Amino acid sequence: MAVDPTGESLKDYLAEDPGGPVVMLNLLRFKEGGQADYARYSRALAETVLPRYGSEVIYYGKGSTALVAEDGQAWDAVLLVRYPSREAFSQMVADPDFQAVTHFRTQALTEAVLQATVPIVPAS
Repeated sequence: MAVDPTGESLKDYLAEDPGGPVVMLNLLRFKEGGQADYARYSRALAETVLPRYGSEVIYYGKGSTALVAEDGQAWDAVLLVRYPSREAFSQMVADPDFQAVTHFRTQALTEAVLQATVPIVPAS
């Protein structure tokens, strides 16, 4: 199962840049005991890395009752992170401080969705 972005997916992400901020949807499925590793990763990012790139956690919550989902589609946690731009996200991923802790995320998860979102602006 996929956990980490690939070089190719990052290239596509940057090539499709509509400009402006991006909110990254994270759907997370933890390994047994993986929450502790993910918490370590999250703390390191929140304390040093995210602020450096003007980014912020908008929401982090534990998955609960799935009202509409096929078997296996429920997630352990949902995370929304706002970045000022796609480039800021790309720079963060290359940051040595990020690289020093990203292995905690990788070892914490069995599966993840990491999807950029763009705002839908209603027509005037």
